[in-house]
Amino acid sequence: MMAKTIPSRKDVPESDKWNLSSIYKSDDEWESSLKEIPILTKKVLEYKSKLGSSAQMLLEALKALEKANLKMETVYHYASLQHEADEDDSNATDREGRAMMAYTQMETELSFIDPEIQSIDETKLMEWIEQPQFKDYKVYIKKLLHFKQFILSEKEERILSLAMQPAQTAQTAFSVLTNVDMNKTFGTVKVDGEERQLTETTWTLFLHSQDRKVREEAYKKFYGKYEEHQNTIAALYAGSVNQDVFTMRSRGYKSSLEHALYGNKVPQSVYHNLIECVHKNLPTLHTYYSLRKKIMGVSELRHYDVYVPLVKTVETKTSYEESVEICRAALAPLGKEYTDRLCDGLLNGWADRYENVGKRSGAFSSGAYIGDPYILLNYNESNIRDVFTMAHEGGHSMHSWYSVHNNPFMSYDYTIFEAEVASTFNEELVFEYLFKTAKSDEMKKYLLAMRADDILATLYRQTMFAEFELKTHELVEKGTPLTAELLRKTYRELLELYFGSEMHFESNSDLEGLRIPHFYNAFYVYKYATGISAALALAKRVTTGGENERNDYFNFLKSGGSRYPIESLKVAGVDMESTEPVQAACDEFKTIVDELNRFFNR
Repeated sequence: MMAKTIPSRKDVPESDKWNLSSIYKSDDEWESSLKEIPILTKKVLEYKSKLGSSAQMLLEALKALEKANLKMETVYHYASLQHEADEDDSNATDREGRAMMAYTQMETELSFIDPEIQSIDETKLMEWIEQPQFKDYKVYIKKLLHFKQFILSEKEERILSLAMQPAQTAQTAFSVLTNVDMNKTFGTVKVDGEERQLTETTWTLFLHSQDRKVREEAYKKFYGKYEEHQNTIAALYAGSVNQDVFTMRSRGYKSSLEHALYGNKVPQSVYHNLIECVHKNLPTLHTYYSLRKKIMGVSELRHYDVYVPLVKTVETKTSYEESVEICRAALAPLGKEYTDRLCDGLLNGWADRYENVGKRSGAFSSGAYIGDPYILLNYNESNIRDVFTMAHEGGHSMHSWYSVHNNPFMSYDYTIFEAEVASTFNEELVFEYLFKTAKSDEMKKYLLAMRADDILATLYRQTMFAEFELKTHELVEKGTPLTAELLRKTYRELLELYFGSEMHFESNSDLEGLRIPHFYNAFYVYKYATGISAALALAKRVTTGGENERNDYFNFLKSGGSRYPIESLKVAGVDMESTEPVQAACDEFKTIVDELNRFFNR
């Protein structure tokens, strides 16, 4: 069987590409917009040191700032989408580079705006923004004032600003070391008699192999190389945590966790409740691993056994158009307006459908205030997971669509905390639909096993990561140096807690804690766990409820950035300050594990 030839971008039919004309009709129009940015920036600069002089002066400045930011967002969005679709296109690469330079220049020149607004007498400022003409800027200003108590003097802010770039050194060095230097040295793995290169990318493929010898060889060679570099990587991660603690203390926060959560007004109890609730439900996870051991027929379940699919891929062939119709049927509980808009977009220019040479791998949704909410896919009709990916990214795009159409530019953008809710919500509805319409027990088993792995990876695994981050930051805050030995000990204790007694670890399994790139963006991963918890709760609420429950969900989608995430999710009907959503997600996982057990014991 001949391998499928990947087409170059120029050979892809226009109907399979996204249509960027909703942003700009041509590259020439984009060039004209790019030239406007310095002019719009200069207009904003005219208001420097004058923002507090009167309400009218502040209003004029905000309108000028809005025009400049909107133009910059639009210019960068168009250029970045072109670049992501074909990195081999030198013209697209050039446009993306020039857009980024323009963005950096504008950000630098307009950095006076936020501190100057924050310096205005708060009583006077609050009186001003209650005037009707400030309605489009009220949320923006209130969110600026939220940070006021942690803003330092102008000189101190400048020092911290200058330190931002060197503060990224640990993350950059980690990325270069693991993705470039080490990536060349992992060696090879023997597969079907052939030696195949082991890299950061192929490592995942090897761990999914049905051949246990392949998994074991890949695992041991991979972590063997990490062990050679453990002290360097530990020092880099320690540097990143030290930087977090330095910034937290410089600004006057009580902890790194408070610093990370404060901006979105997420109570620290949300973070702690997540960990506590997952701990209470670890017996279900341990039951799952016992079931996995039994299904795989191994005498010892080892760490390199946890990623291999429990059910071999079921042969399916779902065309792109059929996948769209599955989404239409599965998402029907959200109503015809939602499904028609999404499916029309997927079929008519929102999505860049298939792989081409130079195209970014994976999938994403990218929304901006001007233009359609675009979706990059690399759709494969032989992979049922790509139906879920389409629904997931479609959830992001519809969230963007409702946010844009119900909020002013300065407050339309929602947070990452909220983003994963709308996407995972759609995945849950697609799972329920495919499971109910599955024509064979084998397909039902496959879907259940896939869903179990997804919830495990998003809820349990990300919570384990979140707990590790909390522990490492607390250690540094107490003055304890982070060494390779301490980091490995801390992570191994978590592995043993989360995986339970059925799991047998290798001597270097705890090195996993040193290879997670997300850790260099502290306290980020917990949002995946809260996101899936909220999504599962809301999916159940909408599908079992009536018009009121559906309207609540749409009010959440329409919130954009007008509310803080905890508040907007309460509008949807889920309270993330309670443990109920996390407990419900754990209950859902238990139901799936019990169902899997029944299927495999028939």
